[in-house]
Amino acid sequence: MSARQILNPGLALPVGILTIILLMVVPIPAMLLDVFFVLNIALSVSVLMAAMNAKKPLDFSSFPSVLLFATLLRLALNVASTRIVLLNGHEGGEAAGKVIEAFGAFLIGGNFAVGIFVFLILMVINLMVVTKGAGRVSEVSARFTLDALPGKQMAIDADLAAGLMTADEAKARRREIATEADFYGSMDGASKFVKGDAVAALLILGINVIAGLVLGITTHDLSAGDAAQFYITLAVGDALVASVPALLLSIAAAVIVTRVSDARDLTGQIGGQLSDPKIWLPVGCILTVIGCIPAMPQSIILPLAGGAFWLWNQLRKRQEAAQFQPEPEVVVDPARIAIEEVTDQTLVTIQLGYGLIHMTDEKRGATLVARLTGLRKQMCQTFGFIVPQFRIEDSFEVEPDSYRITLGGAMIGGGRIKPDHLLAIDTGEVMNSQPIPGESTVDPSFGCPALWIDPGTRDLAVAEGYLAVDPESVIATQIHQLLAARAQDLLGPDQVRDLIDHLRARHGQLIETITPQPLTLAAVTRLLRALLADGISLRHSLRVFSSISLAAQQTAEHDRLIDLVRADLGAMIVAEACPPDAKLPVITLAARLEEMVVGGLQDPASGEIVIEPDLARSIGERIGAIVAQRDPAAARPALIVQPRARRALTALLRLRAPQCLVLSINELPAAQPIEVIAVVGDEQHEQPAQLGHETEALAA
Repeated sequence: MSARQILNPGLALPVGILTIILLMVVPIPAMLLDVFFVLNIALSVSVLMAAMNAKKPLDFSSFPSVLLFATLLRLALNVASTRIVLLNGHEGGEAAGKVIEAFGAFLIGGNFAVGIFVFLILMVINLMVVTKGAGRVSEVSARFTLDALPGKQMAIDADLAAGLMTADEAKARRREIATEADFYGSMDGASKFVKGDAVAALLILGINVIAGLVLGITTHDLSAGDAAQFYITLAVGDALVASVPALLLSIAAAVIVTRVSDARDLTGQIGGQLSDPKIWLPVGCILTVIGCIPAMPQSIILPLAGGAFWLWNQLRKRQEAAQFQPEPEVVVDPARIAIEEVTDQTLVTIQLGYGLIHMTDEKRGATLVARLTGLRKQMCQTFGFIVPQFRIEDSFEVEPDSYRITLGGAMIGGGRIKPDHLLAIDTGEVMNSQPIPGESTVDPSFGCPALWIDPGTRDLAVAEGYLAVDPESVIATQIHQLLAARAQDLLGPDQVRDLIDHLRARHGQLIETITPQPLTLAAVTRLLRALLADGISLRHSLRVFSSISLAAQQTAEHDRLIDLVRADLGAMIVAEACPPDAKLPVITLAARLEEMVVGGLQDPASGEIVIEPDLARSIGERIGAIVAQRDPAAARPALIVQPRARRALTALLRLRAPQCLVLSINELPAAQPIEVIAVVGDEQHEQPAQLGHETEALAA
């Protein structure tokens, strides 16, 4: 057998267990017993240092097993030392070895009575304070760790399903949680070893004292005084030799179970948390007050108070130096171009000419920033998701008194502003009884005639029927109008992720039926953008995602998903256009005309219906005329068509008659009363007709 095989680390534990058994059974010389006593003390100190240097309890996860073997070693040494004390105790203090003699003679001065009291005090400290407290902490920690185990497992499954961690990371995290539960459960049982060891030390001391006195008097013909002097001194020395390592292991167990996970070891953790100068100033003041009492030893207390003041001053200076430490100067390479310098990650940008920059200065009373903040909050409530932040910047590419609104880098609107003026808008109610001085212009939001007027003529303009608004409101209103029609362009994967995470907190099972399977985050984003483009708000997100969940169980095809979700949300869509208990104004296509739309051209790539240009213009103009003739205050009309034609007609009317809602017959609630106001393509039915809701008639 080679030396490597003999020194194999895997054999260390079996050899150690065999050695412990031999110590209990086989008599050993006093010198070898001294070696084992010293090794026992060294082992206890090493375990204590390992417990103090662990950054978290699991860093020393083998501690329960180490505690078991250390306890067995100490008990085996007690058995071996008891054998030697009882056999050779009559020969004097050296009979049981140098270590026991040193503890019995040097530490307690050879006075066994003093030794008994010292031993009893150590037992009280170990058994009643350290061991009992550590056992209670172990029990509570094990209970709470096991109770929290299902919640931690569910959190890992949720993070894995959300794509926040990989499968390997989830496996590692599950192993860590299982190890943590096993560790605290083992510590709860291992604390009983320490308690049992302390009780065993008391019993062994009593056995050694009683047996030693009996053997000394009866067997070795010693007097009662000599027998007490020899045997009780050795027994107490033996007990003290064993109690010191036991106390060290009890402290190590208490350190482990009371640790809180931290990036530092115990010394660094305690030192870092006690390095606040606010702690030491009261300490110095209290010690100074105590030192002023005449009966107190001022020579001891006052220097300690001075030390506390010195420590407070040093910690305060170090804290101030850390707070005001100048940041290192960064040398910029003129040849290096950062990505931030050439990209703009803001979705919505308002570019102002340099003559309008003062409108963003809140110190001068400007309200543009506050208006846009309020507008963004209102849009978040309307759309049902967090709208990305707006960016305001000055631009030399814009005229000094003009502004420009961009979405994703593309300009979607703009206008001209006269600072310190008001915009008087003619909404159709102007009386024109007397002229209003001002500069003629057009309202950028709705295209109405308007005037730029001085603030002093506001009351006159309002009396004439004008709507007077400040420049900030002009910009905010146009932004709202432009973005309200482009809600789908404001929704991205980040906003969808926030929406999903919010719903997952209370409706986790619902989200698990949608994403990441069968729909990915990208698929959910595309679907929600399509719903927003159709005018369906995500404000009632639970209702929308419930419909998506039902549809996702039937298909994952995008267009089919939209049709299923819209059909399930039909009542909500109609409620947005028609007041409760009111009849929905309905426009239908004549059967022949609708058949021409459905049976016409199709896109060979997508299979979508393509309406012929002349037919599209005719339908758009006719529906646009019908909508224009209606009272603006009346309910919004809806065009009811076959499901296959809905998408094509929606795209057509979005440009020609955006006020008209397009619904398929499947999306119209069965209990919704309707009023057919026109039949496009059938001149005989152009006059409005009062009809109930008959799905079969509309489908025909």
